[in-house]
Amino acid sequence: MAWWWSLIHCLLLASSSAHDDFFTSIGQMTDLLFTEKDLVTSLKDYIRAEENKLEQIKKWTHKVDVLSAAATQDPEGFLGHPVNAFKLMKRLNTEWAELESVVLTDVSDAFISNLTIQRQHFPNDGDQTGAAKALMRLQDTYQLDTDTMSTGQLPGSSSWHQSRLTVDDCYDLGKVAYSEADYYHTELWMVQALKQLDQGETSSTMDAVTILDYLSFSVYQQGELERALEFTRRLLQLDATHQRANGNLKYFEYQLSKQKKMEAAEGRQTRETRVPPDDYLPERKSYEQLCRGEGIRMTPRRQSRLFCRYYDNNRHPRYVIGPVKQEDEWDHPPIVRYHDIVSDEEMQKVKELAKPRLRRATISNPVTGVLETAPYRISKSAWLGAHEHPVVDQINQRIQDITGLDVSTAEDLQVANYGVGGQYEPHFDFGRKDEPDAFESLGTGNRIATWLLYMSDVQAGGATVFTEVRASIWPKKGTAVFWFNLFPSGDGDHRTRHAACPVLVGNKWVSNKWIHERGQEFRRRCGLQETD
Repeated sequence: MAWWWSLIHCLLLASSSAHDDFFTSIGQMTDLLFTEKDLVTSLKDYIRAEENKLEQIKKWTHKVDVLSAAATQDPEGFLGHPVNAFKLMKRLNTEWAELESVVLTDVSDAFISNLTIQRQHFPNDGDQTGAAKALMRLQDTYQLDTDTMSTGQLPGSSSWHQSRLTVDDCYDLGKVAYSEADYYHTELWMVQALKQLDQGETSSTMDAVTILDYLSFSVYQQGELERALEFTRRLLQLDATHQRANGNLKYFEYQLSKQKKMEAAEGRQTRETRVPPDDYLPERKSYEQLCRGEGIRMTPRRQSRLFCRYYDNNRHPRYVIGPVKQEDEWDHPPIVRYHDIVSDEEMQKVKELAKPRLRRATISNPVTGVLETAPYRISKSAWLGAHEHPVVDQINQRIQDITGLDVSTAEDLQVANYGVGGQYEPHFDFGRKDEPDAFESLGTGNRIATWLLYMSDVQAGGATVFTEVRASIWPKKGTAVFWFNLFPSGDGDHRTRHAACPVLVGNKWVSNKWIHERGQEFRRRCGLQETD
C-alpha cells in the first residue's frame, strides 16, 4: 500500500495553498473539530473494511494450509481420490484467482475521496506558524514559563481541556521561532524539548543531537559564547563526527578566548544577558502589565467617585419604566459599562449571522490608507447592516436610545471573533491629524464614540486596556462599554488609546459600533463631555 501513503502525502502538499487564516478565529476553528471527527469516522470505516478483507484472507489461508499439510504427507494417495484431484484443479484455476481479486481490492476509495474533499479546507503552514507565534505571544504577555505551557496548565483552563506539548511539539515551536530569527524563543523551546527528552519522553522524529544543534546556534546568536560552547560539547559527546559541531567548537573556543583577552585588557567582564527580540511597540511593557491586571493606577479618592446607577437617558420613553444598569469604569476619560444590555438569544443570532462571513480583520495602513492584515491584529470580523435582521436593527436602536447619539451615520455593526492568542495591540479608533483621509470615503466625519459589546465571557486574558491612563476592563457577556473618542472641539482624545489583550483561555466574541460626527451636532450629552 505504499502508493496509498504517497497519495496521502501528495494531497497534503497540494492543499497547502488553501489559506483562510483559521488561527485568527476560534469560532471558525470549531468547524475544523467536526471536520476532523468526520474524517476519523471515515478512517474507522476504512479500517473495518481492511480488517474484514484480512479476515477473509486468513480464513481461506487457514483452510488451504490444513488441507495442503495433510495432502503433502502422501501426495499420490491424496490425489488418488478423484474428488481431491478435482478440488485441486478448481482451487488453482479458480479459487486462487478469486483470492487475488480480494487481495487487490482497494477498500480505501471512500476514505481517500472524503479526505481529498475535506483537505481543500484544511489549515496550512501559515496557520500552523500563526498558532505557534500566538503561543509565544501568550507566553510573553502573561509571563508563563515553558513548563506551564508544556503541561497545558494555563490559568483559567479546566482540567479536562488541558493538553500536553510533546517533545516534537516543543521542537516545532522552537523551529518556528528560528525561522523568524527569534533566537530568544528558539532557545526557550529547544531547552524545553531537550528537558522532556532527558526526562525519558520519547520522540518519533527528534533526537538530542538535532535539538542541541539548534540550541548552540541560538544562544551564540544572543552573545552567550560559554553556553554555546557547552551545548556544542554535549552534542559532540553524542555524535563525535558531527561536521558542523566540530567546526563550531573550534570557532566558539577561539571567540571565547578572544573575548576573555579583551576583558582582561580592559579590566571588565562582559555580562551575558538574554532578552526578548527588539519590539516595535513603545508601550509594550505597560500594555502587557495591564493585560495581566497589574499596575492599574487609581487613587481611593477617584474610585470613590465611580458609581453604579439605573439610567434612563433623561427619561427616554423606552427606559422610564425599565432603566438600564450603568456603571462607571473610569473617570478620565469617562468610560461606562452597561449591564444586561442584550439577551443571550440576541447575541446568539448575531453570531449566527456573522460566522459565515468572518474574514481576517484588517487595519488601515497609515501611509497608503490601504486596508491590510497585520500581525498585531489577530481576529476575524464581519459587518452586519441594520436591514439584514431585526435583531441587528434592535441593537442599533438600543445604542441610539441609550447613548443619545444618532446611529444613522454610524458604521455597520462589526462582529469580531478572536483566534489563538487573539489580540489587537494599542491603537486609536479615531483618525489622527496625520491621517486626514482616514474616513473620507464614508463622508460622515471622524469616529466620535465607540460602543463595544462583549458577547462571551473569557476564562483568562482578553481584557480591553487603555494604555495611556492604565485602565483594564474585563469582558463580561451581555455588557457593553462606551466612551467618546473626540473632545467637543473635534480633536482626538489620545487618552482613549486602547488594545484588546491576547486571549489566554477561552473564546472571545465582541461587536462594536463606531459612531461618527455627522448627525451629532446637537446630540452629544453634556454628562460625558470634557474639555481639552
